[in-house]
Amino acid sequence: MPIPSNQSTTAFAPVILAGGSGTRFWPRSRRSRAKQVLALDGERTMIQQTMDRLLPLAAIDDVWVITNSLLDATIASQLPGMKAQRILSEPAARNTAPAAGLAAFLLERDAAETVIGIFPADHVVKDTDGFEQVLRRGIGVAAAGENIVVLGVTPTRPETGYGYIETGAAVDVGGERPRRVVRFTEKPSRERAEAFLAAGNYRWNSGIFLWSARTLANALREHCPAMAVLLQRIAEAHGTAAFEQVFADLYPQCENISIDYAVLEPRSAKGEAASGIYCLEADFGWNDIGSWAALQEHKAGNGEDREQERQGTGEQGTRELANVVEGADCVAIDATGNYVFAPGKMVALVGVEGLVVVETEDAILVTTLEQSQDVGKIVSELKRRGREDLV
Repeated sequence: MPIPSNQSTTAFAPVILAGGSGTRFWPRSRRSRAKQVLALDGERTMIQQTMDRLLPLAAIDDVWVITNSLLDATIASQLPGMKAQRILSEPAARNTAPAAGLAAFLLERDAAETVIGIFPADHVVKDTDGFEQVLRRGIGVAAAGENIVVLGVTPTRPETGYGYIETGAAVDVGGERPRRVVRFTEKPSRERAEAFLAAGNYRWNSGIFLWSARTLANALREHCPAMAVLLQRIAEAHGTAAFEQVFADLYPQCENISIDYAVLEPRSAKGEAASGIYCLEADFGWNDIGSWAALQEHKAGNGEDREQERQGTGEQGTRELANVVEGADCVAIDATGNYVFAPGKMVALVGVEGLVVVETEDAILVTTLEQSQDVGKIVSELKRRGREDLV
């Protein structure tokens, strides 16, 4: 579908990646009701909010969703306007490179110049108008040649849970002034994250990418040739009676690898001028709510306060942090900075700070905000114990 902007002839196909299991949001998140189909931030689920942001840019018939068989029926019910053939269920979890690549090979057959946008299904965006404006600009850059566009978020703290993008000089591309990408760095140590923040030319990697179908397909042919052959064969079978069998047979043979490692990092190694990778500022209130701590900070609006408290700087370092309570009544005495989810219950907090308390019908989680990134280990332990009923 042509997007209504100054790039009026550019077709745009958003691809929503919705196959994750969301283990760090256990016990609310389970295999059959993962993070992306939960309403963690408002009444609409995460994937519904993702779709809502994209519909000003593309018709629903131009959107693809790549998920798994445990979630596909739920997603179809939450996105009632989507055609069934646009929701693809991976036969095996293979990370983001095969998922994004499959969309590229599907579109390359008939519309190779279509710009593909890769969008995780579980992010939060506060400024939807700003999101739309940045996407329009990025689509123009991606359509102007064999270009890859990544949206980078200006860091506000030395976050160790995100990947980073080192940016270089601003250049003229597609009527915009994106910055060249120097290199990508996966989740750094605290010390390196502090150095990145101080340097001023690093951005958080939002996981949102733009490129034409031909550009991505060719990049996979160059850097992951074995995978490219498999994905092309799957794409050629799409729309035929053999598709499900071909998909089931070949997709699990693809390498389990992220698009960052498969394409972006080897491309950036060519050097700024040769890689064709550009970064646009994603200053539209982006948040990758990846843990209970991130959700608490997002809802309390106290992420920067918490960082200042860690560092013990200034008066703000001593400010009380808000409790976030959802679905429950709460009495808090000398208790700050806690997250509570316990529908229909009275929860009393006395003299505690930085706790996470989450109750569902069959489980209760108690941890700390600092250790909430490790909640996924509970899921691994439950699997080891054979408690499939809880995962």
